[in-house]
Parts: sequence; C-alpha cells; structure tokens
Amino acid sequence: MSKLSHLDEKGRASMVDVSEKPKTKRIATAKGRIYMNKETLELIEQGGIKKGDVFTVGRIAGIMAAKKTSDLIPLCHPLPIESVKVDLQSNWDENCVDISATASLYGRTGIEMEALTAVAVAGLAIYDMCKAVDKTMRISDLRLVHKSGGKSGTYNE
Repeated sequence: MSKLSHLDEKGRASMVDVSEKPKTKRIATAKGRIYMNKETLELIEQGGIKKGDVFTVGRIAGIMAAKKTSDLIPLCHPLPIESVKVDLQSNWDENCVDISATASLYGRTGIEMEALTAVAVAGLAIYDMCKAVDKTMRISDLRLVHKSGGKSGTYNE
C-alpha cells in the first residue's frame, strides 16, 4: 500500500504541495443516485413538488457545491474550476434519479473531489425538495467513474 499523501513524515495531516507539479487538463466524472417512491418521481416529472423545479435546484446546488469543495473537505485545494456539468435523469426502472457530474480544469491537482461533491449535494438538494412527500428517499452509489490528467493517468470505472 502506498504512503498517504496527506500525512507528513510524523503522521500529521498536511496539505499536499502541488506547486512544482506541471499543469495538465484534468477531468473527473462522478455518479450517484437518489432512490424514492414511484409517486415522488412522478411528482418531480409533473412539476408537482411545492418547493419548485427539483431538477433545476438540484443542478444549481451541485454546481455551487463543486465550487465550494475546498471549504467543505479539509486539505482539499481550492481550484480554479473551468467547467461543471450536472445531469439529472429520471430512472423509472429503479425509481430513482441518476445523478452525474463532470468537472474540469487545467491545473496541478485533480478535480475528483469537486465532481463527487457536486453529485452528493445535488442528491441532498433533491432530498430537501421532496422530503415533505417522501421520507423513504435514499442517496446511494456515489462513486468516481472517470478521471484523466496528471501523473496517475486515466481511470475508468
């Protein structure tokens, strides 16, 4: 097992110094889903959630969260994000909303945490929008499905 990059020689938490790393194009895609009752999914599709347009709020929440990742995750570098796209799709076969986020930048460190944070917070926003009608919702399956750029190369789920 390799040494954890966020620990110094004495085992103390520290932010990784990336100042000498070359800038490369970095892209990360994360996915997750929020399971719910079929009736809740129908209400979302019909615009029947009293708080408003669930998909619009979820998308905006995910984008905003990606931009705030370094404020939420200790030791995470603040990044000059150049693009964040959040996609929400109704999945009728499994009674859920599939959430996907892709973030990119040209920089010295990866953007995986921003993509993962976008998916997680989009799910939380959907939960908040729909909690009055469905207490059984479950946010699940949060994972990195793609990353490219940097020394470690490309990863695909």
